[in-house]
Amino acid sequence: MTITVTGASGKLGSLIVRQLLQKVGANDITLCVRDPKKALLYQELDVGIRQIDYDSPESLQQAFTHTSRLLFISSPHMDDTVRIRQHSHVVEAAKKANVEHIIYTSFAFPEKSDISLTHLHLATEHAIRTTGIPYTFLRNALYADFIAQLGLGVATRTGELITYPGIDGFNSVTREDLALAAANILTNNAHKNQTYELTASRPWHFADLVQALTEITGAPITHREDSRADNWLYRFLSRIDTTSTTNDLETLIEKPTVSLYEAVRQILTDKREDNTRTK
Repeated sequence: MTITVTGASGKLGSLIVRQLLQKVGANDITLCVRDPKKALLYQELDVGIRQIDYDSPESLQQAFTHTSRLLFISSPHMDDTVRIRQHSHVVEAAKKANVEHIIYTSFAFPEKSDISLTHLHLATEHAIRTTGIPYTFLRNALYADFIAQLGLGVATRTGELITYPGIDGFNSVTREDLALAAANILTNNAHKNQTYELTASRPWHFADLVQALTEITGAPITHREDSRADNWLYRFLSRIDTTSTTNDLETLIEKPTVSLYEAVRQILTDKREDNTRTK
């Protein structure tokens, strides 16, 4: 069995690779990266390294040869018209290389959203289905990282979290939990032609967030809505399904997902460490 991982040097890809190395031999893993220098850490472990470019179909087909399971991590390009072309190249290359199983990182509940991002993922899922290759769609919820963009620093300094009205309730999860789920699927035969909505088992709300901040910082923090807090993030959140949940992720990782409290604590810890480095 050969597991090939695209985007292996990215944030999610790196975490998946770490999980895989605990489950299978290094020589069973091939990492596809755009910049091989970012994968130097793995070269001494006997992990295969392949340089690919989603804009170069030839590089993709060559890298996917002899692949049993391909983890296709979606393109990070900011232009979705470019991304759909890149995704088409990956799907076509997988078919030409006779890949046996495609595992694709999609987006949670795309049918309930109305943005180009979710249209992109639905189109890619359809393209994968048309190949006839067995698939598994990992529809990832919002990364918990987005919480850092909600003004936590200001909230802890002022004692007040201010958010835009009418948007509340989030099914976010950590990349660590998503990585474990992906690794478990990649090393198991039981997930062909399945679609998983990888969310928290229940949504959290801003009331939960200020409670977590209060407990972590030891200072009372309150929540207030204000229409002047509008920005691109709230416009994005208003057009996707942020509240629907399933137990798919907890079932796949065989444990509870990381709690909001732990996610916030890690975000604040990382922020303090970053501030220390820049001083």
